[in-house]
Amino acid sequence: MLDIALDNALADHKSYGNVDLQHRLFAQLRRDDPVHWTQPDGYRPFWIISKYADIIEIERQSDRFINAPRTKLLSIEFESKVREAMNGKPMLFRALPQMDNPDHAKYQKLTHAWFQPRHIRTLSERMAELAKDSVDRLFAMGDRCDFYSEIAIYYPLRVLMTILGLPRDDEARLLKITQAYFGGGDPDMQKGSDLIDATIAYVEYFKDVAKERRQNPKDDVATVIATSEIDGRPIEDFEAYSYYVALASAGHDTTSATIAGGLLALIENADAMARLRREPDLLPDAAEEMVRWVSPVKHFFRTAAVDYDIRGKKIRAGDSILISYPSGNRDEEAFDRPFAFIPDRSPNRHLGYGFGIHACIGRHLAKAEIVAFFRELLSRIDRIELAGKPAWTETSFLGGLKRLPVSYTGR
Repeated sequence: MLDIALDNALADHKSYGNVDLQHRLFAQLRRDDPVHWTQPDGYRPFWIISKYADIIEIERQSDRFINAPRTKLLSIEFESKVREAMNGKPMLFRALPQMDNPDHAKYQKLTHAWFQPRHIRTLSERMAELAKDSVDRLFAMGDRCDFYSEIAIYYPLRVLMTILGLPRDDEARLLKITQAYFGGGDPDMQKGSDLIDATIAYVEYFKDVAKERRQNPKDDVATVIATSEIDGRPIEDFEAYSYYVALASAGHDTTSATIAGGLLALIENADAMARLRREPDLLPDAAEEMVRWVSPVKHFFRTAAVDYDIRGKKIRAGDSILISYPSGNRDEEAFDRPFAFIPDRSPNRHLGYGFGIHACIGRHLAKAEIVAFFRELLSRIDRIELAGKPAWTETSFLGGLKRLPVSYTGR
């Protein structure tokens, strides 16, 4: 494959709708050019970092490789649309993924306690209830369904809405926004909206949430954010709704993708499913393996703040760097049998939650959700298998399956 053809494939949303192609492309990079200068048609050029050790090296140096200003892969045409939509504003919103220290540490601290294991344990009963409701819904549909669109997308959203204290009546509205937000170039997911439309819809929704919580505070994360102080001053509306957007979007779709992709992995690895039924205490390890296996966050960008040498390549200050988490999680030098799904894999120092100061703030919650869901499902299912061909979302940024037709019987 010529470099330009390779580069175009690496930037093409459709490549990520073909999961085997995605892994072949990055295996080629890891083997032949692990620090790859990429110049796809219609995009500003950037480096791709595909090896686990190199990703760790970069993520450990947040002062040398910063989040701003480029955070994800957008075409030049779409970047122009974003600037037009901002209408003179510096950005549509600014949340943790767009921040560097010291701001990143200040804003992360606002909700840090809510996403630690001690507090998440207080949610265990509610998560178990929501998991039970989801499996009840599965059986209420008969003996087959599209597991992703009818089960997996709802459960994490309901957990997140519980934490934020959002009304159940808003579920359909938030679901529609989230799917458009992370739909990438996939028309099945966007349904008439795109990233800009979805961002604006998120902003409008959460402006009202912030206003309501300041007037009627409650014991929930939405209130914590709306009534917080930054550097001794009350948080501004822009900062509050930016925080909400980050939590509501990333906290939902990543877990939905992992649960659906995790189930597919179990269907394709019957021995692993049987073992988890016999030994449910292995579910926490299996949840970590599902995150590694699915790697729902495909990439983030960093910008070099200084000149830096890595594997004999000179990265210049100001260069953009795409960090590929799925590639790092399939690195043959970092994982034994990386293309095998091993439910009790240990150690499993995967990159599915990111690494370093930018590691996902909700990683403990996500793991608890996955464990609660599969504990319920595996205890009640007798047989589950594919009832059609799975399909993946065509997005280079964040996502997983968009269709997972299954048939099943209960115990």
